[in-house]
Amino acid sequence: MDAEFWHSRWAENRIGFHLSNVNPLLIKHWSVLNAQRDDRVFVPMCGKSEDLVWLAQKHDQVIGVELSDIAVKAFFAENLYTPLVTGVGHQHLYQFDEISIYQGDYFTLNIDPVDVVYDRAALIAMPEDMRQMYVEKLLSLVKTGGRILLVTLDYPQDELAGPPFSVPKADVEALFAGCKVTHLERDDADESHPRRQRGLSRFAEEVWLIEV
Repeated sequence: MDAEFWHSRWAENRIGFHLSNVNPLLIKHWSVLNAQRDDRVFVPMCGKSEDLVWLAQKHDQVIGVELSDIAVKAFFAENLYTPLVTGVGHQHLYQFDEISIYQGDYFTLNIDPVDVVYDRAALIAMPEDMRQMYVEKLLSLVKTGGRILLVTLDYPQDELAGPPFSVPKADVEALFAGCKVTHLERDDADESHPRRQRGLSRFAEEVWLIEV
């Protein structure tokens, strides 16, 4: 899954993964992280998510990283924010009040360690051969004692090509083998769900607490 794939998805507005509202799973489960206002929050592959706005209402520092400049500019424009833009190496940093978004490659990101992470669309965007590298990078950015709220999908991968990809329970536990992994919720979709209507025999969203 190369950078051009994601650049083209944003350029062509093929962003079915984008939620126009705050993710209900974030609202429901964020409290389990016991995150304080001064905790640094990290959102990998943040897109133009409204989740950033919700998190910024609760925390003084919300840091995102996003490959697409289209997505980053759209986030600030749609929320009527005028960010300060500076260059940081091969990346650009957009800042407005509590929100900072690095526009560039996640794998080359260099930031101070964070306290908590919210991952709704990053791990499931990674093909299987990139997931271990993604997790190793993520854990390198999290303080010891940090927490991750992770949302994954579980469906028969041979029935539908990703992304987003299926990352079942066994894979989550293997990827975060050095951490404490707690399963918080599984929401199995009924036959009316758009993914089921596309031919999937089953489709579920799962939520995890990862303690580093």
